Amino acid sequence: MPNRSAKVARIASRQWGLITWAQLAGLGTARSTVAEWSREGYLHRIHPRVYAVGHAAGGRETELAAALLYAGPGAMLSHATALWWHGLLDKLPRPLQVTTPRRCQSLSGVRVYGRRTHERILHKGLPTTTVEQAVLDFAATAPLERVRHVLANADYHQVLDVAALQVIAGNGRAGSPKLKMALKRHEPKLARTRSPLERLFLPLCEKYGVPLPDDVNVLVAGILVDAVWWRQKLVVELDGRNNHSSWAQIQRDRSNEMRLRAAGFDTLRYGTAQVQEQPELVAGDVIRRLSSPAESA
Repeated sequence: MPNRSAKVARIASRQWGLITWAQLAGLGTARSTVAEWSREGYLHRIHPRVYAVGHAAGGRETELAAALLYAGPGAMLSHATALWWHGLLDKLPRPLQVTTPRRCQSLSGVRVYGRRTHERILHKGLPTTTVEQAVLDFAATAPLERVRHVLANADYHQVLDVAALQVIAGNGRAGSPKLKMALKRHEPKLARTRSPLERLFLPLCEKYGVPLPDDVNVLVAGILVDAVWWRQKLVVELDGRNNHSSWAQIQRDRSNEMRLRAAGFDTLRYGTAQVQEQPELVAGDVIRRLSSPAESA
């Protein structure tokens, strides 16, 4: 095996263990040498013209950096991928989304957007669009309630310039109408919801005239509950499909309800089917209890 270039290793060390064909060529590396290094396992092709040096796989940072290198100079994480990198989405969305000022085709795992001008910021070592731009781009395709949840998370983490977002939302771009609606219905409590079912419950309350809970995901009598109305001493628990199905969990739920009753709180419990398929019944049930706390306490 020929000596491996120290310059190759130096470049890769600054790029999450990656190097591009253009960088290899800039070092005077011949195509035959690249082919030989690939056969020997020194270079591993990640994307067209993008190689990992000395390793076949890396972490999430390496995956994101590879997408950026593929998209070329000036590329940045964008849309949902940028929101995830900024901690505003729970799961890394697929495909990865990047924006570049260059002409570049999308891959099966990388969606490339071409845009000539965009503000580019650095976050945790990788370039991204601004959070405001990422929210607008996300709003172009995401459901309204997902956009509202992202807004709430960004507000909670104090990473959002609402004034700048309102300016962006007024420029007629894709996503603007939905973003304007999300801003009008902005609810910070959404940031504290932990599950998809919990994220459905607050919009259900808004739609059917249920007063919003005073707190969500908060301790009541030492028990973490999904929603609480303090004055009416009412707790609502939301059971997803997989969270409360085991015998042990059912017993814990019953024990928690007894402890809450001992502290003076009633508990209403709803599952996925009720929230998704019978929202009016759920809303009516909660409203009745909120309207007559003395009778139910």
